[in-house]
Amino acid sequence: MADRSRNTTSCCPPKPALAQRKMITSEQARELAGLFKMLGNETRARILHALVRAGELCVSELADAVAMKPQAISNQLQRLADRRVVATRREGTMIYYRIVDPCVAEIFERALCLLEDAESGVHTRAV
Repeated sequence: MADRSRNTTSCCPPKPALAQRKMITSEQARELAGLFKMLGNETRARILHALVRAGELCVSELADAVAMKPQAISNQLQRLADRRVVATRREGTMIYYRIVDPCVAEIFERALCLLEDAESGVHTRAV
């Protein structure tokens, strides 16, 4: 079982454990809230999950994967690109999207873990 008291993921350079860091500033909290708000959109979450699963997809493939129109997907991809969460690669007339930072997949993995554990009652305890 992984030691959750320190950063054991390979998504970024080693950093001190969260409990060992200085308290975040108001500005950092605001930035963090903005990041979670951007990631917390249902459509963007589904797009990111599709990209984690496939590695790289074009707009039409993403539209098929999440059962939405390509125009709606393009709009959400632009927001993700503006925050530098996704990047593009052109091949002829096709533009392929991929997640830039592997930490994004780790965030989703942890979030799904929280959801699944809450559903199953794994971490519930009497107060």
